[in-house]
Amino acid sequence: MNPTDLPLPPLRRAAVLVMLGALALGGAAGCSPPPGTPPPTPTATSTATDVGWVQLMTPMNQQAVKLLTLAAARAAEPRVRDFAVQLRTGQEAELDRLRSLLTRMGLPGTDVHAGHDMPGMVTVRDLEAARAAEGPAFDRLVLVRIRDHLRQSAQVSRSEITSGGRADARELAAALVTAREASLAELERLPGAGRALG
Repeated sequence: MNPTDLPLPPLRRAAVLVMLGALALGGAAGCSPPPGTPPPTPTATSTATDVGWVQLMTPMNQQAVKLLTLAAARAAEPRVRDFAVQLRTGQEAELDRLRSLLTRMGLPGTDVHAGHDMPGMVTVRDLEAARAAEGPAFDRLVLVRIRDHLRQSAQVSRSEITSGGRADARELAAALVTAREASLAELERLPGAGRALG
């Protein structure tokens, strides 16, 4: 899918395009390491796209796991709870592989995107809103935010597949895309998804 084909409002679509362009140059737009943190030095086999991708995907998954943990415990619809449990397990397994890749690339485990509201990132405000919501409203919030996470992380991973330099990073990106396509298809079939995502 071409980023311009994403069914997003114009400002959101523009943010995605900026982020994807920045990945090709070595990181997400406007995101830099915290002051005093030395910039990551890619290994000889890593490209700027590899670095930008793994440093974005890791916090994206970490934040999604937090929301999925809430959903696994609090979703009103049992099938949404089951979906959250299953997806959280998959996201945690991906996190293990992403952290291992960070180590192999000689990159720090710190979140260089902390405090940035990236497209597809579950934010602190999202988590606060989820904690305050109940019943069907909670389920709707979860379905919308997780759908955004799955779509955007798949799109960013497609950029890694086509532009990345490391075979292990491209292989992991391809696995993430496959998993997200399956999860999106399952999410669309969940009760209430039509109303929440329409």
